[in-house]
Amino acid sequence: MNLDRFIQIRRDLHQIPELGFEECKTQSYILTYLQSLPQERIEIKKWKTGLFVKVKGLNPTKTISYRTDIDGLPIEEQTGYSFSSTHPGRMHACGHDFHMSIAIGVLTYFVENPIQDDLVFIFQPAEEGPGGAKPMLESQEMKEWKPDMIFALHIAPEYPVGTIAVKEGLLFANTSELFIDLKGKGGHAAYPHQTKDMVVAASYLVTQLQTIVSRNVNPLDSAVITIGKITGGTVQNIIAEEARLEGTIRTKSAKTMQAIKKRIEEIVKGIEYSFDCQATIDYGANYYQVYNDHKLTSQFMSFVQEETNAQLVVCDEAMTGEDFGYMLAEIPGFMFWLGVDSPYGLHHAKLQPNEEAIPFAIETIRQYIEKITG
Repeated sequence: MNLDRFIQIRRDLHQIPELGFEECKTQSYILTYLQSLPQERIEIKKWKTGLFVKVKGLNPTKTISYRTDIDGLPIEEQTGYSFSSTHPGRMHACGHDFHMSIAIGVLTYFVENPIQDDLVFIFQPAEEGPGGAKPMLESQEMKEWKPDMIFALHIAPEYPVGTIAVKEGLLFANTSELFIDLKGKGGHAAYPHQTKDMVVAASYLVTQLQTIVSRNVNPLDSAVITIGKITGGTVQNIIAEEARLEGTIRTKSAKTMQAIKKRIEEIVKGIEYSFDCQATIDYGANYYQVYNDHKLTSQFMSFVQEETNAQLVVCDEAMTGEDFGYMLAEIPGFMFWLGVDSPYGLHHAKLQPNEEAIPFAIETIRQYIEKITG
C-alpha cells in the first residue's frame, strides 16, 4: 500500500478546517474517499457531522475501535503552507488533519487486507468544543457497534518523528471552561459613590480565585485555574456596569475538580455580597480525564518496544484536556502521543508537524491491530 497518498489526504483536509458540529465538508470528503474503496467489507453510519465506519472481519469474535477527531480551531493560520486553510479564521492547529489521515490510512489497509475481527473507526466531531465524545458514546450507533476495546493518538510537537509517548493510568487532566459574569451599576467616574464598579469587583475576584489552588488543594495534588480573558467597561471615564471573566480549570482528579468548583461558587457569592452585585457562573465544556487502562497500555508499550522500530517514551501526565476520556471511562483502552517534531506547539498559528509521522503511525497501528487480533 502506497502510504504517501495519505500525506496528500492530510493536505486536502488541512485546507477545510471546520468548527465543532460544523464539519460538513470534512464529513463529505471522508465519505467520498470511503466510496472509492471496495464496498463489500465497509458499513457506514452517519452521526451528526461525524461517522462510524465498520470494516467487517472474516470471522469476528470481538470488535476493536480506533477513534479520530475531525474538527479545527478558530485560529488564523500563519504557516505559509501552499495548502493553507481556505477557511478564514479557521485552522487545523491541533493536528486533527494528521489524526484523520492516519485513521483513513489504517482503515484502507484493513479494507484491502481483511482480518478475523471487526474494526470500527470513529470519526468524532467537536473535540475542541462543545464536546462530541460524550454524546457520540451515548448514541444508538455506538450501542449497536460498541467495541471491546478502543484506542487513539494525539500528535506531540515536542517529540521527534518515530517516537511514541504513553503511560499507564492518568494521561490527560480533567478540564472545565469557566465563565463568570458580574453586573453592578455604571456611572460617571466623578461619582463613584453612586455606582457599583465591576472592574474593581472583577479585579478582586481574579486575585481570590488564585488562592484556591494555593490554599484549598492538597499540595501533593495538582490543579490549575487560569483566567485568560477579562472584559469590562466602555471608556476610561465611565465606571463599568458589567465585567466578564473567562478561564479554565484543570485537575488531576475528578474529585478535586468538584471541590474547586464548589470553592469558586463560594468566592463568587462573597463577591456578590462585598460589591452589592449580581454574578452568574457558566462552566461551559467539561472534559473527563483520559485514564489509560493499565493492562492494555502495558501490552501496547511492550509491543512498541519489542516489535517496532519506534522509540518508546514513558511520559508524565499532562494538564491537557481531551474528550476521548469519556470513551475510556466506558470502554477499556488508551491514548498515546505521536511525535511530529514541530517547532511550534499545539494550538499555535504556525504549527507545522512533520508529515513523515503519518506513514510511520499508519504502519505502527497496522502492526498493533494485527497482533491483538491474532
